[in-house]
Amino acid sequence: MITLTTTEELAAFRERAKGKPYVTVDTEFLRERTYYSKLCLVQLALPSDAIEDAVLLDPLVDGLSLEPLYDLFRDESIVKVFHAARQDLEIFFIEGGVFPKPLFDTQVAAMVCGFGEQVGYETLVRKISRLPLDKTSRFTDWSRRPLTDAQKTYALADVTHLRGIYEHLSAELAKTGRHAWVEEELEVLTTPATYIVEPSEAWRRAKTRTNSGKFLAVVRELAKFREIYAQTRNIPRNRVYKDDAMLELASTKPVNEQDLSRSRLLLREARRGDIAEGILKAVKAGLETDPANYPKVKNGQEKLQVNPALSDLLRVLLKAKAENVGVAQKLVAPVADLDVIAAGGRNVPALRGWRNEVFGADALRLCNGEIALAAKGNHVKIVTL
Repeated sequence: MITLTTTEELAAFRERAKGKPYVTVDTEFLRERTYYSKLCLVQLALPSDAIEDAVLLDPLVDGLSLEPLYDLFRDESIVKVFHAARQDLEIFFIEGGVFPKPLFDTQVAAMVCGFGEQVGYETLVRKISRLPLDKTSRFTDWSRRPLTDAQKTYALADVTHLRGIYEHLSAELAKTGRHAWVEEELEVLTTPATYIVEPSEAWRRAKTRTNSGKFLAVVRELAKFREIYAQTRNIPRNRVYKDDAMLELASTKPVNEQDLSRSRLLLREARRGDIAEGILKAVKAGLETDPANYPKVKNGQEKLQVNPALSDLLRVLLKAKAENVGVAQKLVAPVADLDVIAAGGRNVPALRGWRNEVFGADALRLCNGEIALAAKGNHVKIVTL
């Protein structure tokens, strides 16, 4: 097993990759103690059995530059193959400002090829490569050095088996003409907004049962302070305060540290010092917000007049159509889209692009009255008009 530890060695691998059709990529990282993921290892493999074409890259070595890797990612003549790429791409975008293009995600492709929703790498290795996969090093601390042979073997397997999986899925997509389906799904993964958390928008992550403008204004300011504090110090949000504590603060509206000391959910470290000061300022700012500037929940679902029977029938229709064409239901339409359609809405992804080929036409006929529903007791009878 070869481990690249210098910029020159990485540049040499980049030269070997020129002219190759694809490279498989995976990473190992830690995020438990930081806001941003800490990149600990990169695995790379080219379509060859040569030992020098499957390597580990140690980004923790002093003086090593990842620029040759980023140059490889920018080379659009070589497909970059990942499995469940989102977290990997976030790391490369945050650290290097680059997205690997063109991108191929075997998890997304497997969903399009009928392997189910969010299928795991181990499952694909077993079903496609017919090989066992040792996962004993899955929860290892990848920041510790030196790495053991077992760790290296585990890590390298994540890209060597990926070669056969990619070739199989790519052939299936070529056979079915569904490459465009995968590309559409991957667009969000190569959009910067996917990975940039704006502090002023962080409040939308909080799950609250009230839509009170004043309450949400306080939540917005508390979430904004927490996001900025966590980002600038590179610590997890929950190390500042957890969501349940934030919602408690928005309800109790503390005005001094004595009020903070009465909190049931606030961490002890947050009841004094910089965090306490930030909390009190955030609460004050939220309470002083002009009602015209109160945050509004982007949730049109509450006003929908959904026909429950029609929504249930759409689920049955989707299941049947998805199974018939061999694609994961989730890719065609999430439950929220089905409810919008059942309420008469049409501006949903399920009725656009390739999804319309799978589901949209039947869904529109169903909702436009060519098929009527007659509900009686617990049964729904389908009547064709």
